[in-house]
Amino acid sequence: MTIQQLLHPPDMEKTSESDQELTENEEKTRDLILTLPLFDAFKSDELDILARHMNFAEILRGEHLFVEGDKGDFMCFVVRGLLDVLKKTTAGDYRVIARLGKGNAIGEMSIIDKSPRSAAVVARQPSVVIILTKRGFDILTEYYPSVGVTLLKKVMQLLSLNMRLTTSKLADKLPD
Repeated sequence: MTIQQLLHPPDMEKTSESDQELTENEEKTRDLILTLPLFDAFKSDELDILARHMNFAEILRGEHLFVEGDKGDFMCFVVRGLLDVLKKTTAGDYRVIARLGKGNAIGEMSIIDKSPRSAAVVARQPSVVIILTKRGFDILTEYYPSVGVTLLKKVMQLLSLNMRLTTSKLADKLPD
C-alpha cells in the first residue's frame, strides 16, 4: 500500500466499534502503537479506538514522507528507523534541520493549523510510522472526546518540547 492509499482509507465513521473485532491492519497498527511510550496513558479499549482511526506505513530509504509546501493533512509517529527533516534555504538547497527516530512525531502542526508543510521529510533509513490523518483526528475528537483530548494533550506536549529545543538551539546561535 502506498502512503496515499493509507491516507485515504474507506470511510471510518463511528460505529458500535466495541462489539467489533479489529481487522488485521488495525491489530498491526495497535501493536505498533503499543511500542511507543507516548501512548502509555491510554486504556486497552482506547488503544483499539486509536488503531481504528490510524494506520501505519513502511517507508524505504530515500523515500519522501512529505515535501515542503505540500498540503498537510496528516501527522506521523516514528516507530522505527530514522527520518531527516529538510528545510529549503534561500539559495535553493536543502539542509537537514533535525533527525527523528523512534518516539518522535512529525507533521503535527498540519492537523491543527491546516498550513502547508514547513519542511520536507525523507527516510534516512527504512522506517515505520503510524499515521494520523486530519480526518481521523477529527473523528476522534468528535466521537471519542476523552480519547481525542488525551491525544491532543500528548501532541501539545510534543510541540512544546520541540519549541523548547528549537529556542535553545536558536539561543546558542545568536551573537552575544
